[in-house]
Amino acid sequence: MFNLTALELARIQFGFTITFHIIFPAITIGLAAYLAALEGLWLWKRNPVYKTLYHFWSRIFAVNFGMGVVSGLVMAYQFGTNWSQYSEFAGSITGPLLTYEVLTAFFLEAGFLGVMLFGWNKVGPRLHFFSTVMVALGTLISATWILASNSWMQTPQGHEIIDGVVVPVDWLAIIFNPSFPYRLAHMVLAAFIATALMVAASGAWHLLRGRRSPEVKTMFSMALWSLLLSAPLQVLVGDLHGLNTLRHQPAKLAAMEGHWENRPGEGVPLILFGWPDMQAEMTRYKIEIPRLGGLILTHEWDGQYPGLKSFPRADRPNATIVFWTFRIMVGLGMLMLLLALLAAWKHWRGTAHRSRALQRFALLMGPSGLIALLAGWYTTEIGRQPWVVYGLMRTADAVSNHSALTLSVTLIVLLAVYAAVFGAGIAYVFKLIARGPDPTENPPDDTLNHRPARPLSVMDSVPPARPQP
Repeated sequence: MFNLTALELARIQFGFTITFHIIFPAITIGLAAYLAALEGLWLWKRNPVYKTLYHFWSRIFAVNFGMGVVSGLVMAYQFGTNWSQYSEFAGSITGPLLTYEVLTAFFLEAGFLGVMLFGWNKVGPRLHFFSTVMVALGTLISATWILASNSWMQTPQGHEIIDGVVVPVDWLAIIFNPSFPYRLAHMVLAAFIATALMVAASGAWHLLRGRRSPEVKTMFSMALWSLLLSAPLQVLVGDLHGLNTLRHQPAKLAAMEGHWENRPGEGVPLILFGWPDMQAEMTRYKIEIPRLGGLILTHEWDGQYPGLKSFPRADRPNATIVFWTFRIMVGLGMLMLLLALLAAWKHWRGTAHRSRALQRFALLMGPSGLIALLAGWYTTEIGRQPWVVYGLMRTADAVSNHSALTLSVTLIVLLAVYAAVFGAGIAYVFKLIARGPDPTENPPDDTLNHRPARPLSVMDSVPPARPQP
């Protein structure tokens, strides 16, 4: 396919599947926390608006949860099919960590998910709230184990290599490796922000169409307040994560900044825009601010850090890609912060629900959280190259012995299946969001007296679409 090698096709295939997979768990993490907050507020204030919003977003949560499980299975199988050499080398680390994720987080989520989705009128309100909190906690535990595994690949420690195979010797060091705390916090906040933007965009869409029910106003306000809390915190965590990357993965940091070499006595500039040229070993057409890059990363006026020329060509990540994915993430992050500050100002003036400019801005920013999340993930993973386990195993040595034809066929099949299955699922989510929350759809006491046979049968109770005003 397009004269690509088996290694390139294997990387594209894994990148494609993880792109789909990471979206759904991120929304699941954010929505689970949102649902817990909604039910907690309902128990506290007994305001039916929160109950209506809970039932509305729980349907969307159910669809995302199902798609996340399915996409995760496909991704996990690739460790054995496309990356068998990696599994043989580091399976003693990756295998147990993923097993712990299943034994703790997945069982916790699955155990309480049924009560959360179908038990509203079957168990007491406090037990139901406890179930919702347990599902939310399960999503966070799942993220913890997954990020522990991936962070070990970025900053490995707590192991020995015996006969060419990784052997764990200190599980606490493996789990709490140097990049783990920063990457976990960064990812969880990204999930909260992406979900807040999705909920805010949903509220903005209905407000722009003239629907000004208490439910629409409430979810619009809650989402923007959540964004105001999360976005500045993400800036702080991102800065700490960048300092950690400079310490443990300096080549990745140099690629992110498009920095090639230091000049004696001069601080490193901050390159706002440019085009890193891997062959010419320079960043073309750059717009830069003198000394600011070194000042941010070293906190010194003449601060310097290693440029890409400090590393052998074979050990450099693709700076052209990493440079721009990083800027997409940061640029969208700045727009998110602007939206949050603008919303706070509009709320202070009492015009947030009447400001069409704010609502249009929120609607346009709806997908930005997921785009920024993916851009950050690409920065992390492509920036780690050419290593699959940083400093220990190269990606070229981790791939299975498949032909380019085999990987081309499986990639085409995946593209077709994903387009059909997940395309339908995503379209259904958009349909649910377009309908909006409706207090008349709250299940009465006898609605759920049957026992659903499958998890997504919760969707069977959704009434047909009503015409929009």
